[in-house]
Amino acid sequence: MGLVIIASYNVDANPVDFAEGIPNLSVIVSEIFVAESIIEDLKYVPTALWAMFETLQMAFIGTVIGVVIGLPLSMLAARNLNSKFVYAPTRALLAIIRTFPSILWALLFVIMVGLGPYAGVLAIVMYTIGFVTKLQYESIETIDSEPMDAVSSIGVSKFQLIRYVVLPESASHLLGQILYMFDYNVRQTSILGIVGAGGIGFFIINYIKFFEYGKAAIFMLIVLITVLVIDWISVKIRDKYIVKSQHGMEIKSKKSKS
Repeated sequence: MGLVIIASYNVDANPVDFAEGIPNLSVIVSEIFVAESIIEDLKYVPTALWAMFETLQMAFIGTVIGVVIGLPLSMLAARNLNSKFVYAPTRALLAIIRTFPSILWALLFVIMVGLGPYAGVLAIVMYTIGFVTKLQYESIETIDSEPMDAVSSIGVSKFQLIRYVVLPESASHLLGQILYMFDYNVRQTSILGIVGAGGIGFFIINYIKFFEYGKAAIFMLIVLITVLVIDWISVKIRDKYIVKSQHGMEIKSKKSKS
């Protein structure tokens, strides 16, 4: 508790300032919940839906490409599959990629390829590579060594070991990581518009800049609804594939012990 107080003092985190700023929210609320402005702002719903569709496409493309590139890298970064001369430099490269948040990657790619969603897609690809690879190689390292040793003892190649043992054992984790990254990338893509990398965030930040809070609220409401729908779909997919597969593995382990 003492460390929290000291850190709060160092970063000027004063609860009094927060309490004094709460009344300022009434200004925003008063501008949003005005009957005339609400009717006028609803005209922007089609634009918001199209911008959200663009955001979903950016997140989907970035997640898929990032996972496709990241999966082989996770195999190289796993300590139980490679020597330190292979996994150490691979992990160093991934650490460098993870150092930059997606907003900085987006800024870099805006400079390289110009404004628009393409820069946002490239930023999401890099961010996905950095994090999904770390999650995956950590899950690979938790695989039981007995089946890997048994398969290796019969003289199979590294590719066969990965295909018949590593991938099946880590498949449920990988699916969960893909769902998590897509959900996270949708949220991230929503703010990449701040640096001109496309998506619905471009509209939100511009409306906020010009104090058009009602229009910004419409776009943020579309983001909220989309995120809730994605969360619901993710839960259904997890229940159908991940939870059932883990339950099946528990049953198998109990049978083998008995």
